[in-house]
Amino acid sequence: MTTYGLSRKTRPIGWIKAAHKVFETFPQSVRDRANTALTIAAEGGKADIAKPLKGVESGVFQIAIRHRTDAWRVVYVTELAGRLWVIHAFRKKSKVGIRTPKREIDLIAGRLARLKTEKLS
Repeated sequence: MTTYGLSRKTRPIGWIKAAHKVFETFPQSVRDRANTALTIAAEGGKADIAKPLKGVESGVFQIAIRHRTDAWRVVYVTELAGRLWVIHAFRKKSKVGIRTPKREIDLIAGRLARLKTEKLS
């Protein structure tokens, strides 16, 4: 099927500098999968490896990727000042349970609050 004249509306993706710095240390295959999921989100969808992040406000999602024996996470907010924002990236080190550690949730909440102050004021 050909779709002439139709284009996807893709929001720009913004990165908190610290999140991008950590993301760049991830294995290439993990970055590729995360970038695909972020592109889907920027186009208004939700990848099967993304889910709402509990413990913070609505509109915050976590991309969860398993690679070898490690778990990798990328956290983004779907809409803020016309962009999708990546606010955190980390390797999950918890050996028990699937819950995101409290210190990571606190860091995400703090970054989100600062980002809102900067972008919405």
